[in-house]
Amino acid sequence: MQIRVRYAETDQMGYVYYGNFAAYYEVARTEAFRSLGIHYKEMEKDGVMMPVLEMRTKYIRPARYDDLLTIKMMLRNKPQGARILFEYEVFNEAKELLNIGETTLVFVDMKTNRPIPLPDDVLNKLDSYYN
Repeated sequence: MQIRVRYAETDQMGYVYYGNFAAYYEVARTEAFRSLGIHYKEMEKDGVMMPVLEMRTKYIRPARYDDLLTIKMMLRNKPQGARILFEYEVFNEAKELLNIGETTLVFVDMKTNRPIPLPDDVLNKLDSYYN
């Protein structure tokens, strides 16, 4: 996934404001899921949401205005239970590693607000990547 840094995403130092990496991660995982035929909007229609439980980020080098960032999103381990761990690496055009991070999301029933196991359709679409 690639994102061009907009001026509004930078701080007074000219660096991407640290909080924007959460949004970059969200775009990467949403688009990765979309490419697999997994759509958040459809899951929500089916009564399932995926709130973020935890986020970790390590800043290695700054990203700057107009940089074309490549966000690599990985699911290194097959998800089990109610949680799914996404890992990220963010690179600039020179292929320098700028940032690493991870988010843990939880599948939740929207009616009960309780965690539920990964929906079968999501698991089936991910399954072939782990066999």
